[in-house]
Amino acid sequence: MRKLMSKFSYPTNLWIQKGERNFLTFIVAAFILAMFVSPYPQIGMWVGFIFAAYAAVANDSIQTLGTFIASNQEKKWWVLWIFIGGIFLATVGYSWYMFNGDVSHGRLMAKGFETAPTDFHFLQIAAPIFLLILTRLRMPVSTTFILLTSFAAAPAAIGKVLAKSMSGYVLAFFMGFIIFMLISQWAKKKFTGEAKFGWTIAQWITSGTLWSVWLMQDAANIAVYLPRSMSFGQFAGFAGVVFIGLGLLLYYKGGRIQKIVTEKSVVTDVRFATIIDFIYCIILFYFKLYSKVPMSTTWVFIGLLGGREVAMAIRNSGENSTAMALKLLIKDFSYALIGLIISIAIAIGVNDQLTFSSMLVEIPKEFGAGITKFFGKLGL
Repeated sequence: MRKLMSKFSYPTNLWIQKGERNFLTFIVAAFILAMFVSPYPQIGMWVGFIFAAYAAVANDSIQTLGTFIASNQEKKWWVLWIFIGGIFLATVGYSWYMFNGDVSHGRLMAKGFETAPTDFHFLQIAAPIFLLILTRLRMPVSTTFILLTSFAAAPAAIGKVLAKSMSGYVLAFFMGFIIFMLISQWAKKKFTGEAKFGWTIAQWITSGTLWSVWLMQDAANIAVYLPRSMSFGQFAGFAGVVFIGLGLLLYYKGGRIQKIVTEKSVVTDVRFATIIDFIYCIILFYFKLYSKVPMSTTWVFIGLLGGREVAMAIRNSGENSTAMALKLLIKDFSYALIGLIISIAIAIGVNDQLTFSSMLVEIPKEFGAGITKFFGKLGL
């Protein structure tokens, strides 16, 4: 029996090693390509955009599509692609038409990001490659930090992005914690057996809305390489590349980083997935209205999942102990922090005028303002 098992395990191990070698080869080739195209802006912007689109969709898939993919594993991938891809085309198409060729819903018109790059530093084009490596390691890093910060024209712009993202993390954590402290025991009793079809409809509507709102925030991360006002041909290239990338993502069911979602308690249940997406959508929509400054939606998502997991562990309504929930919380936060440090290092490497201290000046002014205003609107 042991011989039989070893016979079948060898090809599997060989395949895994081959996959890693192929990935390493791709990374080396990508760095070389980034080095050669960086002196040529018209080529560099499209190479950087393609790298960014691939990396951002792969890493950020856990936020908006993670619970959707996890709870719809029995559905055909192309059905999910038509649904998700159609919403993408509608969302960015509306922005392109209404915002005079801008696909970011005005996010790239915020101070410090409003001017499209006319030349590129090697690190700006290589930034998405670092993101791909971190994604391969299953790290939920912020694409906003790692892609946008290298294009910021002023330290204050980066400080505002940092402050808005951190306040988003804190708000999402407490929202997830409070809501699931209140409903997790009730949900555990009520959400038994197979979910009714109405929940599937509700989840598709909620996930579709969340996906659209997320695009309004994060399309800036991949469009930052391109002109702020795109021609129709440029828009078609932008939309086509991302649309095909979404198809590949759904075909491979989210890839390795999907584990960030599936290791959490009962996320494959369509009813819990719908609640998560609904809360996340409300938070993102609020911050969309709050200001046009770009923010890290990754930090919002891991904050929400972390608060939910800790609350469910305390209420004994999840699959993990309190110690395990805290371990997952610390792990996700640490990975996101690693991505933040790398992105700041890239930004400083691109712009000699930037320093770590100069980026932090704006944080005391901005941090907490969004949280205070949010709870103020609730009358708390």
